[in-house]
Amino acid sequence: MTINRRTLLGALTAAPAAALISGRALAQDTAQATDQTAAPTTGLPPVLHQFSIGDARVTVLLDGHLPLGTQLFANFDADKANAVLAKGLHQMTPAGLQIPVQGYLVERGSEKILIDAGTADLMGPNLGAMRAGLAAMGVTPSEISIVLLTHMHPDHSGGLVAGDGTAVFANAELVVSQVEWEFWHDDAIMASVPENSRGFFQMARMTVAPYQNRLRLIAGEATVLAGFTALPLPGHTPGHTGYMLDSGGQQLLFWGDIIHSTALQFAYPDWTIAFDTDPQLTAATRHKMLDRAATDGLLLTGSHIDFPGLGRVLRQTEGYAYQPAPWQFGL
Repeated sequence: MTINRRTLLGALTAAPAAALISGRALAQDTAQATDQTAAPTTGLPPVLHQFSIGDARVTVLLDGHLPLGTQLFANFDADKANAVLAKGLHQMTPAGLQIPVQGYLVERGSEKILIDAGTADLMGPNLGAMRAGLAAMGVTPSEISIVLLTHMHPDHSGGLVAGDGTAVFANAELVVSQVEWEFWHDDAIMASVPENSRGFFQMARMTVAPYQNRLRLIAGEATVLAGFTALPLPGHTPGHTGYMLDSGGQQLLFWGDIIHSTALQFAYPDWTIAFDTDPQLTAATRHKMLDRAATDGLLLTGSHIDFPGLGRVLRQTEGYAYQPAPWQFGL
């Protein structure tokens, strides 16, 4: 079954997020630029931002932006949201909040590791720029040795597969949570959801299908390769997983989709989103990770945190706040 945009649009009709396919992305010229201007990503490389963690070089690859309407958030309070948004912490357009989609390239010696793969052409012309970002760096898909998936939603796994169903990263091992894999491949679960939601299951299966002969399923908190520890972060999906990079005495947590809206969900962690498989567990996991990050002073990054998505968590009287690392952050 060929993956295409029509498949995705059919899957999205189950949620009020069907409109998220429209909108415009943000672009910058270099990793040092700080001014963002609205522009389509079509024909343009994504934003690239590089920094070092010990002996590892990390590149943030911006795939594009999704506009998400505030109606997607549970427990949403318009007055509280407007007060936060008035501070200019997040871009609001008529289409909704502009939510970035990001993946990561981690280079250690000759090894090239990809964390999540972006959307490819599944979600419209304002996304799918990760491949262009890799090309701009001179990195070919065949050079990627391993792909670590946080979960199997199409904005994370879509870039794994070409439109004809073949693997984009022909030499890469795919690492994903066993719980995550089994959930999306469970025919009984797929049959139990509304018919117009089954497209998500079909897409999840199709995007990982070419990697079944080089697949590694992981369980619990586990070392996946030297310097990388998988951390179960369930809720958003059953097997949603973060990865902790330890290198040269420094740490960086890649926490996937713990946060979708930088402006709203740090301040109000109980505001879940329509794509959360288990909203109650999602909120509990978010509270746990926000507390841990604030207590331990963790440096972290997330797939949907405002670009470049590198910073720390601060406690507030109510909720938390995100403190972006400055561009000159000394790592």
